[in-house]
Amino acid sequence: MEASSIFNDVIGPVMRGPSSSHCAASLRIGRLCLDLMNGKITDVLIEYDPNGSLATTHKSQGSDMGLYGGLLGWEADDPRLENYKSEIAAAGIHPVIEIKDIGAEHPNTYQINLGNGEDKHQLIALSIGGGMIEVIEIDGAKLNMTGGFTETLIYTQSPNSVVDRLKSETLDEVFVCEGNQTFISIKSRDPLSMVLTKEIESIEGVSSIRILNPVLPVLSRKNIEVPFTNCEEMLIYNEGKNLELWELAVHYEAARGQITHDQVYSNMVNIVRIMSTSIEVGLKGTEYKDRILGNQSGNFKELMEKGKLVKGDALNKIILFVSAMMEVKSSMGVIVAAPTAGSCGALPGAILGVCSALELDEKEAIKAMLAAGIIGVFISEGATFAAEVGGCQAECGSGSGMAAAGIVGLMGGTLNQSIAAASMALQNSLGMVCDPVANRVEAPCLGRNVMAASNALSTANMALADYDHLVPLDQVIDAMDEVGNKMAHELRCTGLGGLAISKASREIEARLAAMEGAEPLSSSSKQFKYC
Repeated sequence: MEASSIFNDVIGPVMRGPSSSHCAASLRIGRLCLDLMNGKITDVLIEYDPNGSLATTHKSQGSDMGLYGGLLGWEADDPRLENYKSEIAAAGIHPVIEIKDIGAEHPNTYQINLGNGEDKHQLIALSIGGGMIEVIEIDGAKLNMTGGFTETLIYTQSPNSVVDRLKSETLDEVFVCEGNQTFISIKSRDPLSMVLTKEIESIEGVSSIRILNPVLPVLSRKNIEVPFTNCEEMLIYNEGKNLELWELAVHYEAARGQITHDQVYSNMVNIVRIMSTSIEVGLKGTEYKDRILGNQSGNFKELMEKGKLVKGDALNKIILFVSAMMEVKSSMGVIVAAPTAGSCGALPGAILGVCSALELDEKEAIKAMLAAGIIGVFISEGATFAAEVGGCQAECGSGSGMAAAGIVGLMGGTLNQSIAAASMALQNSLGMVCDPVANRVEAPCLGRNVMAASNALSTANMALADYDHLVPLDQVIDAMDEVGNKMAHELRCTGLGGLAISKASREIEARLAAMEGAEPLSSSSKQFKYC
């Protein structure tokens, strides 16, 4: 596994749709599929395992939308995404989805068979949380592709001849892959030169070359070195430096991405501004047909301004901003997955809410978000952001821990207090299940985002008052990973337990399905093939 990146794994992607592990990840997988087919696709068979999460959630949580958008070559924030059905048909691509036993070990496994009448390929990929992916197999050959490299696949009957030619080139990795077809897999930061590509094409036995372009904003490279990967290592690194948490985040990300400190800061400026714009859009009121909850932040704002809510300026601002952000997500607006789309309200709602209440400027928000980002790196390294793997503690729980550290920074707290706040916030979140009502990422997601942000504020204040967090952050993250692994499959974003199977949830799902003339995916008579 590569070292996590703040802008790959933790805060991002910028996207539309209800779920980063469904919408953004599947779009990235679709983009790689398009490159694998050299831009020419007519037939797609998508297979999901009945024991995974995608069998019951692929439509309602946006996997279909994202995957089809990727097959069309779109970005994750493309405004055409909500019209994905008509757009995929207009492009002459015919997708079929089947639920069948494919022996998947991961709950978010995509087995995709691609064809165009002349060529065909198979790709198997995983969505691992927060929009991140792993391609684990192409054409029957095992490999590992995460979207950070330019991946060149050379299909050949004479692999030794090609490998011999490549020995003089500076490349990150070169593998011979044996599956249904033999190909050479090359990882490089930049594409191969046109001269080298033409030369390889002329080698006897080479049948085709496929270039799979990077889908991540921060590129990978061979032998990445980062200054630390967990909290304990960070504190050792900081001995004699006395850096604040946000500065440590800048040091880390600059090393990870091989970019300057100024570039790291500038990247976060863009992220914070997108978040702020999303909240502004939400506060103006949002509408979208296929959603459970309407605009609720407007009434909250009105009552707050009239003094009809329990006093607490910072907390009420947080609730308002979290609600606005979640409503933008549910109306297909542009949001930042932070660390996921399902938990996109907690972190920005908490940090920007406190900044607004205390009249702090944008620079403070940027520093707080960077501080939150490095806490997210530790979670990414030691646990997961995928609710399908670790429940909602992986999404809203993570957002809460990240936000708590950021709020302490806003208040001028110490490095150790920021770490303590993150630890306490995560401790309070252990065991949180993921059971979306009607298979939509709206409820109880809104309430849990509000709870996560409120928890962040509470634990930040506790840390500022030097409450003893008792358990070191790294150990809490280890416990979080253990709890997630022991959580029942039905309570990890499958739509098979908790509130998701309540009578009210079934009724809402049936009503929404009837509006589209379809059958609820979670019904006992669910179909096993969808077009």
